[in-house]
Amino acid sequence: MSRNASTSSRRRFLISTAGTLGAGALGALSLPGTANASANTSGAAAAATGTLYIASDSTAQTYNSRYYPEAGWGQKLSSFLTSNITVANHAIGGRSSRSFIEQGRLAAIHQVIRSGDYLFVQFGHNDATVGNAERYTSPADYKEYLRNDYIRATRARGATPVVVTPVSRRSYNASTGKFNVSFPAYVDAAKAVAREEGAPLVDLSAASRTYLDGVGIEGSKQIFLWLNPGQYPNFPNGVQDNTHFQERGAVEMARLVSRAVAGLGLPISGEVVPAAVAG
Repeated sequence: MSRNASTSSRRRFLISTAGTLGAGALGALSLPGTANASANTSGAAAAATGTLYIASDSTAQTYNSRYYPEAGWGQKLSSFLTSNITVANHAIGGRSSRSFIEQGRLAAIHQVIRSGDYLFVQFGHNDATVGNAERYTSPADYKEYLRNDYIRATRARGATPVVVTPVSRRSYNASTGKFNVSFPAYVDAAKAVAREEGAPLVDLSAASRTYLDGVGIEGSKQIFLWLNPGQYPNFPNGVQDNTHFQERGAVEMARLVSRAVAGLGLPISGEVVPAAVAG
């Protein structure tokens, strides 16, 4: 079977699966250590200006106190927006653009998203895991999932999709001291599909890399989850994690997202708190 035929067949399966799981899927699929975003998606909770939904992975997800100081940029985003915007963070660890659909998580968002709302979508970290069949999604398929499932299907519901390129890892060139582009094929695919579909783009890949270049290799340990033994009760043995963020890093990544949103020229752009993003 050709790749196109295989992709088409898989898409029909995903649409069928998503429809079966429906609106209640998210609550049933919540995992320990992840805040249940469904509490923020009721009609009563939505602010007048709208709700910002996040579809993403562990770099953006909300962590409970048992994981402190680990945090995702999505859980810090509301601090940079006025109270007119409700943030419904559906990001969850270990998901790729494909598995987020397969598990009905995008369908759960699409059941409640409304005209005037936003869907911020950031994937790539797990899509690139070639050795994991449950997560791996080729750059070409990733691009088509973004196009059809995240951009077009969200627009069909009257909401605005915003494509976010994958945030950088703590990966650098030791000779130059500069940080590398993480998941370049997925960054390029995200930029291309946003351009082709005329979708707003937050280039968090570039923004986070510029920020990390500024704080430097050693300083970046205070951004990522690099903890000494005994420093935090939740990580008694310490940890050296080059992918996930501690609280400061999550705040700074959320600030970068907000700064980009302020320049997009969207209605939500006026809801970014100037003083917060200037810090």
